[in-house]
Formats: sequence, structure tokens, C-alpha cells
Amino acid sequence: MDEKRLENFEKMLGAVQKEYEDAVAKMDELKAKGRVKSATYHQLMGRKMMYQNMLSLYELYDLIPADRS
Repeated sequence: MDEKRLENFEKMLGAVQKEYEDAVAKMDELKAKGRVKSATYHQLMGRKMMYQNMLSLYELYDLIPADRS
């Protein structure tokens, strides 16, 4: 059971990291177009903050290295 749990955690961690990176990339695109006041940008900011918080919790509990940038 522990191996399956670890495998599932690794999948989830990868998904969270990917979603975070995708949100940042889309925000950068919108920023370059001068659309930082758009609803889409604000929604992406909320998603980015949520995923950033999750990654910070993983760091807090030493599940990922603190220098994950």
C-alpha cells in the first residue's frame, strides 16, 4: 500500500507543479499583452496562489526541496 500511496503522491505533485507552471506562463502571456486587469488574469492569479500554497506546504513538511524554482 505504501508504494501505491507514494506513486499517487508523485502523480499529484507533478500535476500541481505543472498547473502552477501553466498558470505562470499564461499570466506572463497576458501581461505581455497588457491584459493584467482582465478577468482571466485574475482567475489565473487565484489558481497560481492556490498551487503556490500547496507547494509551500509540501516544502514545509520536507516533501520537496525548498529550492524548487
